[in-house]
Amino acid sequence: MQKKQSKKLGEMGKQGRLGKRLSLLPYLIALGSGIVMGLTVAPVGAWFLAWIALAPLWILVVTLSKRKNQSPPAPSFSPAPPALLWGVAYHGIALSWIMGIHPMDWLGVPWWPSLAIALFCWGFVSLYGGVFVAVWAAVMARLAQQKAGIRILFGTAIWCGLEALWSAGPLWWSSLAYTQSPHNLIILHLGQLSGTSTITAAIVAFNGLIAEGWINYKEKKISSAPWWFINRYLAIATGLLITLHLIGLVLYIRPIAQPPAAALKVGIIQGNIPNKIKLAPEGLRRAITGYTDGYLNLVNQGVDAVLTPEGAMPFFQHDLIGTPLVSAVQKKGVVAWIGAFGKRGRSYTNSLFTVIGNGEIVSRYDKAKLVPLGEYIPFEGILGGIVQRLSPLDEHQVPGSPNQVFNTPFGQAIIGICYESAFPEQFRRQAAAGGQFILSSSNDAHYSAPMPLQHHAQDIMRAIETDRWSVRATNTGYSAFVDPHGRTLWISGYNTYETHATTIYRQQTKTFYVRWGDWLTPLLLGSSALWWGLVIRNS
Repeated sequence: MQKKQSKKLGEMGKQGRLGKRLSLLPYLIALGSGIVMGLTVAPVGAWFLAWIALAPLWILVVTLSKRKNQSPPAPSFSPAPPALLWGVAYHGIALSWIMGIHPMDWLGVPWWPSLAIALFCWGFVSLYGGVFVAVWAAVMARLAQQKAGIRILFGTAIWCGLEALWSAGPLWWSSLAYTQSPHNLIILHLGQLSGTSTITAAIVAFNGLIAEGWINYKEKKISSAPWWFINRYLAIATGLLITLHLIGLVLYIRPIAQPPAAALKVGIIQGNIPNKIKLAPEGLRRAITGYTDGYLNLVNQGVDAVLTPEGAMPFFQHDLIGTPLVSAVQKKGVVAWIGAFGKRGRSYTNSLFTVIGNGEIVSRYDKAKLVPLGEYIPFEGILGGIVQRLSPLDEHQVPGSPNQVFNTPFGQAIIGICYESAFPEQFRRQAAAGGQFILSSSNDAHYSAPMPLQHHAQDIMRAIETDRWSVRATNTGYSAFVDPHGRTLWISGYNTYETHATTIYRQQTKTFYVRWGDWLTPLLLGSSALWWGLVIRNS
């Protein structure tokens, strides 16, 4: 009797341990596939993994939600926690460069508070991204009993809608679309149709078709014949992938007009001044010398204008006039776009100024998208006192107007200062208003090396979407010149002082995206709502 009881208890123990392992499996799968998606961007850049990395989460959400409604029902399962884990893994790996802000001794922040700030920023943005994925999974779980076509449409529409909602706020970077940049230039040309949502929709829909193919395969228990031959979902996925790349290829091979009258030879200066010394006497000396000498060197190469990085000259506008750089502009008569600071009441702006041959400032662009915690304190009434106890970060930088126009002696330019590169609408609006070329001015010196690579990838997408030549000047790298097809014509080294000049061409073309913005997301959401209404009506 005792042996039987012991054997029974042993079997129950084994079942319990097996149950625990099975209950952990969804989380392990979600974590693993989220990590795989995180490897698609710099520094790894395995962009092709984006086309399969969402499928495991899709399968988890649908199959386990289906089991809950079976008879007898399987153990209750909420798709939100694994989806949250997927999102945290993806965004956490993709944005791990945030930890590069530590240590912030150059701001006078002690080591431990600096680490706390960096961990908080990294953890918050990763969790924030995870919440959006969890919301997507919760909606998909409600659709588990619907047909696969409905799930694919809704899954794509909801993901695009959530990305649109997220990008409308102040904290945005890692759209699924940017997993393809800078490597898959052909698919990035879909951005000319409806911006990043076109590429995101393609990735989500393809993953959804792969996932639904697997679900269909397992439910029908088909073990004979090749999978691709019998499964219509995989066939549709293959056809979709080929079709989308063919559309992108047609846009990619379109010749770029380069009329001599539209030519503009632009030089960039990469000052390579570490943030640790940027505001110290040595940093000021290096800025004055490096940018003045770089300007003179580029003028001798016959440039029409020179672009400097974000905050290249750490002076306010009224102090900028008397600097050796502006004196050199007065002497040589070649236009310079200088990154410096502007005054607005008792606050200041991070700005780019056009200085013409007589030393006069004729236009100014104020950075409109500020970095949360880095350049301003969100919910200042709540968090301001807490952050001020941890660091002396200045909380009085203010954003510029979202509707600025930047006129130059060569026509209207499209401006993006650092973080703004992540917001395609900033560039689209300026292109629609008449911007003929892109000037991207950045300082990524306070982050780790993968960040400037991802930043360059963002600027490539903006160039393709707007069909504009792009000039990118950074403090420590990577400065670059990019043509309207996203091809990098030249890119600088990292943590190096460099100057370079290339001829770009002003353009006034307007892509579908520039004309009509992100029309695809409302179309997908509207189609989903209409389809759902028909389902309810016919049920």
